[in-house]
Amino acid sequence: MKKIVISLLLLSNVFLFAQEHFSGINISRRVGLLNATINPAELSNLSNKYEANVFNFSVNVANNKVSFNDIFDGENFEEKFFTGSDPANARVDALIHGPSFAMKYKKWGFAITSSGHVKANAIDVDINLGDALTNSFVGIADINANYNQRMNAAAWGEIGLLASRNFFDNNTHKFSAGATLKLLFPGSYMNLGVSNLQGDITNVLGDVELTNATAQVNIAYSGSLANSYDDSSNYSKLFAGGLNGVAADIGFNYQWKQKVSGEENSENPSSDYKLNLGLSIRNMGGMTFKDSDNVSSNYNLDIDAGAGEFLNLNQFDGTESIKDVEQILLDSGYLTKTNESKDFRVKLPTVLNAYADYQLAKRWYVSGYIQQKLSDDSENDFTTIQNVVTLTPRFSGKNYEIYVPLSQNEISDFTTGFGFRLGGFFLGSGSIVTALINDSTQADVYLGFRIGF
Repeated sequence: MKKIVISLLLLSNVFLFAQEHFSGINISRRVGLLNATINPAELSNLSNKYEANVFNFSVNVANNKVSFNDIFDGENFEEKFFTGSDPANARVDALIHGPSFAMKYKKWGFAITSSGHVKANAIDVDINLGDALTNSFVGIADINANYNQRMNAAAWGEIGLLASRNFFDNNTHKFSAGATLKLLFPGSYMNLGVSNLQGDITNVLGDVELTNATAQVNIAYSGSLANSYDDSSNYSKLFAGGLNGVAADIGFNYQWKQKVSGEENSENPSSDYKLNLGLSIRNMGGMTFKDSDNVSSNYNLDIDAGAGEFLNLNQFDGTESIKDVEQILLDSGYLTKTNESKDFRVKLPTVLNAYADYQLAKRWYVSGYIQQKLSDDSENDFTTIQNVVTLTPRFSGKNYEIYVPLSQNEISDFTTGFGFRLGGFFLGSGSIVTALINDSTQADVYLGFRIGF
């Protein structure tokens, strides 16, 4: 268990890069496939008749304990992570958009997309438990955690089928709606959930023990993550499980249009708006993991101090997989299985997205974006996402765009970034400014290239 905590934290440290992907460029007035992944209704507003996505990549990390400066100052990552009084959280989220194609036809927009997702998370880890498992904890600590602590990782692929239609369009107003059907290909999965943990941890002369403890435990694994959680190659097997799930997005879009002339009018009639509003609900669905080495088990943990029982936490040093952790717990005799399923379903985090983009003056725009999760991702059968609010001023011309996203994040608090678009190429970050000038607990980077014709 010690190694599982360290491995996920080090995975965050290796990426070192918030949970809103493509912050600032995802609702650009240069409308393309990125906009449609946020709101499929935007397909009716494509800036070009056709668009081909070559490659887009975004990697994001957020935590609530360790700052950018702490890492560069040589602070011990694991020790710093389990300080303070609040539970520790770390979220790693990588997204790859592969070859994709979109087109407009009369009042319709259509697209087919490919993407891969990788997530690794430490969720609401009790600081006393984490400190005992990863550092040289000394003394006695009481644990009273009436929530679910999770170590979770998942990798999967998606094929998206998108369609939208323009339902009303005149010189002033435009309304459209769209939907996405996502075909899900589960790759690998791992979850260790410890809910309502009550107990005492002691360290006497290096012997770290848990006693007088009760909890509900979920252990689930599928694919390559069952056998090793610290081998980064296991997170790259995105389509390994075949087609075993579906999900859907729905979206609506309104534009208050205006007539413009000159360069702006010739570049992109679809972007000639005074106000662009969007609303979507995404990720309604889930996937079933069916690997041959596949199981989800629920247990009750009971360690009776009155009977002289204790669990030696030093046993978890050197474990290589979630299966090793499970076997040690079973061998201890303190776990009682309540149910087990060979195949299990994992839900995507349903999220509400809303945004507004307003033209302040010629080429000057400002947008507001909200990402609000509608599901409880502390449950064992959910992947994760975080709530985000972003305000982005931008300067946008025909073949270029520069912007500065300012975000309030659920895990990592306030961040500021910078990005630019030059033709079909874009590069940016939602947190690079705060990461460089203060103690930001988030850093991220993204880039991509697409062709419109």
